[in-house]
This record gives sequence, structure tokens and C-alpha cells, in this order.
Amino acid sequence: MEDIPTAPDFKALRETALAHLARFATTEHGLRQMLDRRLRRWGTRAVRAGMPEEDVEATIASLRPAVDDVVSAMTELGAVDDAGFARSRALNLTRTGRSRRAVAAHLATKGVDQSVTQDALNESLGERSDDTAREAELAAALVLARKRRVGPFCRPDRPQEDPIRVMGIFARNGFSRDVVETALDMDPEEAEDRIIAFRSRA
Repeated sequence: MEDIPTAPDFKALRETALAHLARFATTEHGLRQMLDRRLRRWGTRAVRAGMPEEDVEATIASLRPAVDDVVSAMTELGAVDDAGFARSRALNLTRTGRSRRAVAAHLATKGVDQSVTQDALNESLGERSDDTAREAELAAALVLARKRRVGPFCRPDRPQEDPIRVMGIFARNGFSRDVVETALDMDPEEAEDRIIAFRSRA
């Protein structure tokens, strides 16, 4: 029979958090989830070693405040910054062809608060109603068009794809009809220039 492993305390959880943050950017929610998985892995090993499940669950419950303390400590250190994460991720995802709506959905899955997401989108991509935001959305649509080889990026040696199917691709990725139509009707050289201009932004 295995020895029952020692439950991770604040110090062990803090070391786990630091090791994770040295490799990955994350949110408070993401860090909390990762530490929770660490506790669950300990629980699985403890049960396998003979510790009663109810004792494992009680121990894990007693360690939740330590997880909260570690997350708070990492936030105070600046190692976890939901707003910074959201700004960076918003710009990077847009540069890879994600719409504003798709970026917001992605950040929601990462546990970023809706108001933090909105501020990050406005700061990185511009206020929804202004020209900067429209340019960012159009550039993202053009990146997606280039990936799918449609619109200005369709290959002359290939037959044109069904327009309804093409519109569906963009709709599923969160782009509005007017942005898609503008992107698909654009001259190839202008389309490439717009992508380059957007990607060269801060």
C-alpha cells in the first residue's frame, strides 16, 4: 500500500502557481482552476493510497482558502492581471482573424469579467462605434478571408466558393454582414495592405 501523499499547503500551492505563471499567461479564474486541478490530482492519489473519500473531500474543502490566498498574492504581485491578459489576447486573436464578438466569447471562457472584457476591447481595438474598431474588425475579416482563400484571396485557378457558404463561415465567426461584404469585395492589394497596417499597430 502506498503512503498517503501530503496535501499541498499554501507554500506548495504558491510554488505550483509560480511555476505555471512562468510558462503561461492566465487569468485569476484560470489560475484558480489550475490550482483546483492540483488539489484534485492530490485527492486521486490520496484515495488510491487508502485515504477515505470523505476525508479527501474535507481536506480539499479546507484548502480552498489557501487557493484564494495564492490567487490574491499572485494578483498583488502583478503576475496575474486580467485586464492586461484581456488586452493582449484581444489584439492577438483579432490579428489571427477573430471577430470582436468571438474575442469577447473567448475571454468569457477564460473567466474574464464582462466589464474588464469591454474595457480591453475598447482599449485594444477601439470603441465599437468608432473608425478604429471598424478597421480592426475589417482587418480580422480579411485575415480570415486569406486563411480560407476567399474574396480578395481566392485563387484564380480554383472555382469560386458558394457565396452563401462563404457568408456562413464569417457569420459563424461572429462577423456582421456589412463587414463581410466589404472584406469580400475588396481589391487584393488593398486587402493585404490593410492586414499589414493593422498587424503593425502597437
